[in-house]
Amino acid sequence: MIELENNTSLNIDEDFLSQIASSMTDKHIELIITNDIEIQEINKQYRGIDKSTDVLSFPYEEMPMALLGSIVISDSHVIDKAKELGHSEDDELALLFIHGLLHLLGYDHEVDNGEMRLKEEELINQFNLPQSLIIRTQG
Repeated sequence: MIELENNTSLNIDEDFLSQIASSMTDKHIELIITNDIEIQEINKQYRGIDKSTDVLSFPYEEMPMALLGSIVISDSHVIDKAKELGHSEDDELALLFIHGLLHLLGYDHEVDNGEMRLKEEELINQFNLPQSLIIRTQG
């Protein structure tokens, strides 16, 4: 379900992330865990934003046998946010993965009427994750 490319020293609970993904889609997903420098380069190249970020999503064109898309996550954002908010790196990675996955599925918190936030909350509760993503993205 998840095609993992981990370019960092983070330990990834791939089974847990696959459970989250399979609750939403039967498509395969590419997950890339990288550093701040690389995610900044990707953000600049594909979004025109020359700064680091926590998670990026790149949906693929809908066609048979195609991946749903790629999710790119910064390891230092995972580590820093987990420390700041007092939860595990696994939990933070799962929260960012959920956010990226929902973008791949067409949700967009920048233009919707709260649907993405509601779906995030539903998944966070379903998988017993910290509420921090909901709290920090409200408003």
